[in-house]
Amino acid sequence: MKRKRLRKRERFGPGEMLWLLILLLLAVLILYPLFWILMSSFKDYAGIYGNVWGLPEVWHIENYTTAWDKGISQYFLNSALVTMCTLVGVVFLSTFAAFGVCQLKGRLSNFVFLFCMCGLLLSPQVCLLPLFMLLKTLKLKNTLLAMIFPYIAFRLPVSIMLVRSFFIGISKEIEEAAIIDGATLMQIYRNIYLPLSKPIISTVVIMTAYYSWNEFLFATIFVDSSKMRTIPVGLMAFRDGLMTEWGVVLAGMVISCLPIII
Repeated sequence: MKRKRLRKRERFGPGEMLWLLILLLLAVLILYPLFWILMSSFKDYAGIYGNVWGLPEVWHIENYTTAWDKGISQYFLNSALVTMCTLVGVVFLSTFAAFGVCQLKGRLSNFVFLFCMCGLLLSPQVCLLPLFMLLKTLKLKNTLLAMIFPYIAFRLPVSIMLVRSFFIGISKEIEEAAIIDGATLMQIYRNIYLPLSKPIISTVVIMTAYYSWNEFLFATIFVDSSKMRTIPVGLMAFRDGLMTEWGVVLAGMVISCLPIII
């Protein structure tokens, strides 16, 4: 009994309680604005300004249908399509490239890996003008591909680095046993490396989805048509068109945040 009490005291001392209070405070500071946006999205104009901090007296669920019908649906679908295509491209290319780098031996492997990592040195702001001219020459400007291709390119270096570091930890004995059984490199990649790499692939998926869903710079420069706008750019136009209907605007913000929150 005394040992159990001592263990509890060691786990929850004054220092641990202080850190717990700090973390709870930070959680409140982060979660309360989200909660306020959610509650305000069910209010009308008078409810938002008349009772800023209170719960809705009348729950205006129609704010969400209005936001969806007035343009959020198109922005949401565009963002979903761009994000899905980016995810497929990044996961396939990064895992394939990382597997190829792991199969190389000696200095060649290090050289190819460092060459892939050179992409980390490129800033999106620096590449804006060359990318704009390239997409315009290829007649891809003002299409969803104008966002998908740059997103894939800028997410590949860090994704290759993460996947390669995970692939290196996979036991070579498994690969050698598969080769003895007559497996090809593609079968080893598909049946051994990919199933064992679900944790790191999940990490790459989350990071890439967060980036492509919230990316604003390329989506603003490379796309002019209102039909091709994604959520970040579309919300600006949506807010400007509904300056007095803040309940509808906040409902659109909640809809746009849902995939990332999930």
